[in-house]
Amino acid sequence: MPVRYSKKLDALPHYEGGMDIDRARRMYEASDVIKLASNESPWGPHPAVLEAIGAAAAGSNRYPDQYASLLRRRLADRYEVEPGTIAVANGSCEILLAAALALCEPGAEILYAWPSFSMYPQLAPLSGAREIRVPLNDAYEHDLEAMATEITAATQLVLVCNPNNPTGTALPVAAIAAFLNRVPDHVTVILDEAYIEMQVLDDPDATVDLLPEHPNLVLLRTFSKVYGLAGLRCGYALGSAGFRAAVDSVRQPFDVNSLAQAAGAEALQHADDMIARVERTIAERIGVEEELHDLGLRTAASQTNFSWIDLGDRDEAAIVEGLGKRGVIVRAGTPLGGPGHIRVTYGTEAENRRFLGALAELL
Repeated sequence: MPVRYSKKLDALPHYEGGMDIDRARRMYEASDVIKLASNESPWGPHPAVLEAIGAAAAGSNRYPDQYASLLRRRLADRYEVEPGTIAVANGSCEILLAAALALCEPGAEILYAWPSFSMYPQLAPLSGAREIRVPLNDAYEHDLEAMATEITAATQLVLVCNPNNPTGTALPVAAIAAFLNRVPDHVTVILDEAYIEMQVLDDPDATVDLLPEHPNLVLLRTFSKVYGLAGLRCGYALGSAGFRAAVDSVRQPFDVNSLAQAAGAEALQHADDMIARVERTIAERIGVEEELHDLGLRTAASQTNFSWIDLGDRDEAAIVEGLGKRGVIVRAGTPLGGPGHIRVTYGTEAENRRFLGALAELL
């Protein structure tokens, strides 16, 4: 008799990240490839962060701090919250998975907008819950009114990606606050803010002020994007002590490695570097969006480090392949829930010029 695997694997969607450069070289036979497919920062970590990583590497024969004590203390100081209310994990994705396992079971419901972060569809099959998807509105934004009407007694988890991935749109904190006032106390709302530092609608810390009023609110953030640490996988959640204890109980110990802890703790010491990254990102965003519009393309109103581009009646696969053959890797919209679109991360100025030139040739 062959080995039998869990039936839930049949319902579990495969997460496919952006194509790496080596694979693109082989597939497209291109020697000079730039990657604009994974919403990574084009700029490496601060030099002091690299030094901290090197120092931590010298102790790699020891297990990491199970409680990420230094990192959590510095996050607590940064946001003026208690360390015991902060969960740290191997990327914010791990907290999403842990939250589904800790909060949901068969009969429960997980509610989220679509298209949104492509990890969300994994949560229901893993936990046995039922997923409820609410379409974005015509402006590619979360329809919070429609989401609120879908909440029932069975709803355990509501996910709001703000700014949203893959569309890049964001809602102001006032809209989020009004939505939270309509959510019953038994429902945990995870506000997924991986790109929050890059939006210009509100102060990035404005949602932190909502935490005391809403014990069922969790803010999910990451070092991957604006801090340029995607390769080390370190994310965190600000919420309640109960939420932190719940997600910690279903995760393996030592899940955040020593290098990631050291890098995150040091990165928090260099707010000026983070602000400079944001400013450069916004400058590239303005330039890229303007040129895309000049090419006759419609884009969502990005508040992130990427553009969500409506290709109209053009062939999505042909555009992605054509860009690949020109050495530019982007993300196709179909796997992200948006057929007829592509998602393009902002790189350096030179990389963005190359992307725009290649796209203009294809159009």
